[in-house]
Amino acid sequence: MNVNRKLSGVISLALLITASITLSPMASAADKGWRYWGYYQAAPGAKTWTAALTGPTVDVKNGAVEGWSFVFSADDVPSIAPAIKPNFAEICRKVKAKKGMKRIALVIDFGSPSYAPKGEKVKKSFTTCVRTAKTSQGIDVLGQAVKVRAAESGLICGLNGYPKKECGVEISTPAALKK
Repeated sequence: MNVNRKLSGVISLALLITASITLSPMASAADKGWRYWGYYQAAPGAKTWTAALTGPTVDVKNGAVEGWSFVFSADDVPSIAPAIKPNFAEICRKVKAKKGMKRIALVIDFGSPSYAPKGEKVKKSFTTCVRTAKTSQGIDVLGQAVKVRAAESGLICGLNGYPKKECGVEISTPAALKK
């Protein structure tokens, strides 16, 4: 899959979500939203997540933490960063640095049962440390740690088989998330 298609897939979903939020009538604001894999980052030394504004085809610095969270998002229900805090020192404590390589901490949060696809059980969230080439991008780090299923556009659809089939779908807002 080429890098531009991957990036355009992530940007397409972001634009689709933004258009859905800004063009939806206020009366139906809480009725629908999107279920998808959200991408978050924490720069080296950072202790909080920042929602990534680009897809995972960007360079990741040594000591950074990459985060993926299966989220539900609507105009009045913001997406949720991984519940596990970005802590490079803790996640990568057992993986030694190696000359010519970089270490990136990775957090995968499979989200909440309240918006899990019907018939699917939410997997247990986890962390890992990836030692990778200096030139590796976020997608390379992800692919070294989990099985990635992506759409033709490059949108990340599933990690380690979750969800099994869907990809960035619009769903009714789960009752548990309505105010």
